[in-house]
Amino acid sequence: MNRTEFIIATAIILLLAFAMGWFTYWLLHRFTRVPGGDMAEMDQLAQSLHDAEEMRDQAIVYLETRESELLNQIAQTEAELRAAMEGLRDARHEAEEMRAYIDRMHTAS
Repeated sequence: MNRTEFIIATAIILLLAFAMGWFTYWLLHRFTRVPGGDMAEMDQLAQSLHDAEEMRDQAIVYLETRESELLNQIAQTEAELRAAMEGLRDARHEAEEMRAYIDRMHTAS
C-alpha cells in the first residue's frame, strides 16, 4: 500500500466514522426529543405535582397539630378520670366510715 492509497483509506474510514456518529446522533435526537406541544403538558404536570406536594405538606402539618391537640385532650381526660376515681374512692371510704359509725350507734343503744 503506497502513500496515496493509505491517505484515501484513512479518509474513507474517517468519513464513515463521521457518518456513523452523525447518524447515531440523529437517531438519539429523533427518539429522545420532546415535541413542543408536550412541553406545555410537562409544565402543567410539573405544576400539578408541585401543588400536590404543597397540599401534602399542609395535610401533614394539619394532622400533626390535630394529633397534638387530641393527645393533649386525652391527657386532660385521663387527669379528670383519675381525679374522679380518687373522689369516688374518698366518697366510698367516707360512706364506709358512716356505716360503721351508724352500726356502732345502733349497737351502743
